[in-house]
Amino acid sequence: MTVSAVVPQWNRRELLEKLLRSMQDQQRHFDEVIVVDNGSTDDSADFAERSGARVIRLKKNFGFAAAVNRGIEAASAEWVAILNNDVTLEPPWLAKLLDQAGDAWFATGKILSAKNPKLIDGTFDEISRAACAYRCGSGKPDSPFWNHPREIRFAPMTAAIFRRRLFDEIGPLDERFGSYLEDVDFGIRCAAGGRSGVYVPEAVAYHAGSATQGAWNSDTVSRISRNQVLLAAKHFSGFSRWPMVAGQLLWGVLALRHVGGIAWLRGKVSGLRVARKIRGEGFAKQENRLRAILEASERTIFDVGQQTGFDWYWRAYFWLLRR
Repeated sequence: MTVSAVVPQWNRRELLEKLLRSMQDQQRHFDEVIVVDNGSTDDSADFAERSGARVIRLKKNFGFAAAVNRGIEAASAEWVAILNNDVTLEPPWLAKLLDQAGDAWFATGKILSAKNPKLIDGTFDEISRAACAYRCGSGKPDSPFWNHPREIRFAPMTAAIFRRRLFDEIGPLDERFGSYLEDVDFGIRCAAGGRSGVYVPEAVAYHAGSATQGAWNSDTVSRISRNQVLLAAKHFSGFSRWPMVAGQLLWGVLALRHVGGIAWLRGKVSGLRVARKIRGEGFAKQENRLRAILEASERTIFDVGQQTGFDWYWRAYFWLLRR
């Protein structure tokens, strides 16, 4: 069983240095490390080469999806580990994932906050009928609830492993998303195609979290806002509009609270320009199956909230759906 690591990189060499050091300390070593440099203006690419990584140099920042795709195309192993540059891995991370993957198509572990390891950064992802993704556990205290393995529909590409042939069968990441929600789009396609993964809590990683630009940077808000529209246009056409209206307006209020209202609006306008070209192209012939996936995913969001506590957004969202 062989594993290629793919690391999209854009500046912040010091982050990459920490990640590569933690990769070298793995109990089960990676068979190859591929760093895809998105046109960094610092010496990230040179440093990666000096550290023994294979470097693919892109002329400019084409976004996370494009960088990952170029890395996967170059990968030769049976498994591909996709790793953000602001992640560090505990030494057993890769070994634990491979040991527990079994027949699953992908696997991810418990991701803790690098700033406060007592807090969850993420575990597995879910998606609501509003096209708003939920990184389960994000911002919540680590607790026994998050220590149970489970089958999952969506794995965040912050730190996860995937069978290489999955990308041949499902297709690459959709580069129209650029950065943000491209992994959710990929996860929806996997779920609709009957491919599932596993959550392995013993495999622990640490994530600095939006270290390059910031979680509520205006560009980040605009990209997420835009890509929510693309996600909805691609996969949610013909579904009930109320969850979409309620969830998207609430997300706009959340952005406004973080002084990102204009960025939210700019993203929606940008997304609508592209949406008409891709409407219904995802799984138009699998509407019933996709509807079941979304309803099950939303139930998981609700169940997780009931057991670990709802944040403001999800409490308001589920309250509105009952009206």
